[in-house]
Amino acid sequence: MAGSHLTAVLLAAEKEQKNPLWPINWAEVILVLIVFLAVLFIIWKFVTPKFEETFAQRRDAIEGGIARAEAAQLEAQATLTQYQQQLADARGEAAQIRENARAEAQRIVEELRAQAQEESARIVARGEEQLANQRAGVVRELRGEIGSIAVELSEKIVGQTLADDAQVRATVDAFLADLEGRDGVNA
Repeated sequence: MAGSHLTAVLLAAEKEQKNPLWPINWAEVILVLIVFLAVLFIIWKFVTPKFEETFAQRRDAIEGGIARAEAAQLEAQATLTQYQQQLADARGEAAQIRENARAEAQRIVEELRAQAQEESARIVARGEEQLANQRAGVVRELRGEIGSIAVELSEKIVGQTLADDAQVRATVDAFLADLEGRDGVNA
């Protein structure tokens, strides 16, 4: 009997196991399906909107960052353009200042040259004037000495004293004028 009992159990087990690929318990299948649908509903209702919101915020942050970067780049470009314009203006102004300085230096050099020439001409004129005064003084002295020597020689030649100074002076002056006229002809 023991052998028949084992056979009956095996037959009963064979009846319960019809197909190993088909689920055995429909209650488990329905329970798993209900739990799966509940989890799917919770994910769809609560989790997915949070993910969508987070993704939207990230997308907005990234797009806003890109927009801000583009705006910053445009502002930097405008600033660079303005800086280059200011630099060009400064260079032009520096060139103008250098040109003005050169012109001013040239003007100062010309003024100093003109002043030096005026001073030189004034010094030369003063020297010529002093030379003419000295020459006139020497000529007066020489006339006086020549007149005295001529009177002395005349007195020695004539053998008498010439007493009239005005007449002597007129004779000496005529003699000297005659000599100067001859020097002018010879020169």
